[in-house]
Amino acid sequence: MDVKELQDRMYKAGVLPVIAIESPEQALPLADALIAGGLPVAEITFRTAAAAEVITILKAERPQLFLGAGTILSVENLVKAHELGALFGVAPGLNPAICRKAQEMGFPFFPGVVTPSEIEEGLSFGTKILKFFPAEASGGIDMIKAAAAPYAHLGVRFIPTGGVSMKNLEQYLSVKEVLVVGGTWIAKKDMIAEGRWDDIRKAAAEAVAVVRKLRG
Repeated sequence: MDVKELQDRMYKAGVLPVIAIESPEQALPLADALIAGGLPVAEITFRTAAAAEVITILKAERPQLFLGAGTILSVENLVKAHELGALFGVAPGLNPAICRKAQEMGFPFFPGVVTPSEIEEGLSFGTKILKFFPAEASGGIDMIKAAAAPYAHLGVRFIPTGGVSMKNLEQYLSVKEVLVVGGTWIAKKDMIAEGRWDDIRKAAAEAVAVVRKLRG
């Protein structure tokens, strides 16, 4: 999948569920809940020991899922995500070694940034899609607009994550520089652990309704 197609799919999804999952056995019911809610997309984070196995299961059993890997904090994580078949990788910060390796591999990778200097460092690695994290704690929508202004002509787009919820989802999606919103509220760790699949389906459906209202 080329970057243009990937960007189009992210824009259409509008919301990227950020998932920390402890048990591989929960992978398929989780995926089915997201799909049933109209949101067949997930970022499986390397915050848990089960992440690699979960990605493997989902790639094999739910190929329709638009699947990425998150919390990539090392080159090893990056290579593993690529080998497992993740379509993209995401990190909370900008590690030059990881960015360089992703560039070498031709693997879509979105490092976390907040400041103009970090945006420019991301651009130096050919990355125009950047995670904005932690979004709300760093000034939220106003900060995104201000930081993005000098780079708008370059096509820089953001994935704001951290403090985004149903309460402010519409406001974030209304910002033209926002490609997709990352959120843990769709499938929180406790919701997954307790098997609250219907709650996850409902949360996904609510988010999808907002996306459709704004993006068609």
